[in-house]
Amino acid sequence: MEPARSELPFQPPDGATRERLLLAPYAMRAELSRGRVYPESWVDPYRPAFQRDRERIVHARSFRRLTSKTQVLVAQTNDHHRTRLTHSLEVAQVSRTCARMLGLNEDLVEAIALSHDLGHPPYGHAGERALNDCLIAVGGFDHNLHALRIVDKLENPYPAFPGLNLSWEVRSAFAYHSKRRDHPLTIELTAPGGPLLEFQIVDECDSLAYDTHDLDDALGVGVITLADLHGTDFWRIGAERAERRWPGLRGEDYRAPVVRALFEWQVLDLVASTRDRLTRHRVDSVDAVRRTPGLVGFSPEVAAVRQELEAFLRARVYRHPWVMEMADTGVRAVAGLFAHFSAHPADLPERHRHRLERENPARVVGDYLAGMTDRFAAREFRRLCPGVGSVS
Repeated sequence: MEPARSELPFQPPDGATRERLLLAPYAMRAELSRGRVYPESWVDPYRPAFQRDRERIVHARSFRRLTSKTQVLVAQTNDHHRTRLTHSLEVAQVSRTCARMLGLNEDLVEAIALSHDLGHPPYGHAGERALNDCLIAVGGFDHNLHALRIVDKLENPYPAFPGLNLSWEVRSAFAYHSKRRDHPLTIELTAPGGPLLEFQIVDECDSLAYDTHDLDDALGVGVITLADLHGTDFWRIGAERAERRWPGLRGEDYRAPVVRALFEWQVLDLVASTRDRLTRHRVDSVDAVRRTPGLVGFSPEVAAVRQELEAFLRARVYRHPWVMEMADTGVRAVAGLFAHFSAHPADLPERHRHRLERENPARVVGDYLAGMTDRFAAREFRRLCPGVGSVS
């Protein structure tokens, strides 16, 4: 009998070695990270820093709550349309594919993608507008800066430090995406220069994903019909690609293959166009990435078709009477709850009440409301604000 061996026949490389072997010179490696706000003495021998960031995000309560937060259609509309959580998963999947094809850091890309919507309040952009109006006296509300508050302070799963203590590079993604360019934290986190390629690829894949699946969801609930799309170049391109691969598709079997073909078409173009720009500008380091704007993007031809799609979505989906009615419902609920908790802070949960003595009460109320799901906000509005109006 052959003696037992003490080691596996194949010994995988540690995380740092694996990154040096697999990543392009312009990719961000974990060993080059600017680190964390609170130094951590323990170093995981198998999981690089960005992989640990991704796993901290997945286990966060704010990430789980995305399952009941509006993307475009209110989360309770049906069981099949996208929510903030499924959107984040789609963005992570598409971004990771692009990152692998470009030699970027997949762990960093996935951490940025999974966390990019953590700061969204209930009821989507309508809820954000309402919360910004409520908080205008204390600086307003920006979901990206609120996401930084979540990962730096409001999540508290670790006894050694507040927040999730994510790496600088993951935290900086919120700052690059924020419209509040004059905010001190935005200035601090964007000081090294332009954004990493890992952030840029997630930003484009976010746009790619929500444009395409907002169209799919609108079809699924009947806000638009296939006949409405026949005059658009975007749908025509997807339909032609799908029909070449699967001729004869009709009816219910038709929509999903077209949507998949549209994802594939955009991803391939994004990768090819980005690769061409990296070559043309001779980008060979992270420093070169930070100095060179506009490296990630679609070809002019695809960008033009996507602009047509976005104009169609604004006119036919986002301003559809039913969608606008849902948005109005969200505004009413957020504004009503903000007024109630501002007047009755004793109704706040204990973990928020104890912050009132040392923090601005309006910001504390805003933090609580921003963390609510659509379902919970609607329930609390019915319970606490009777007579103000109904929500669903």
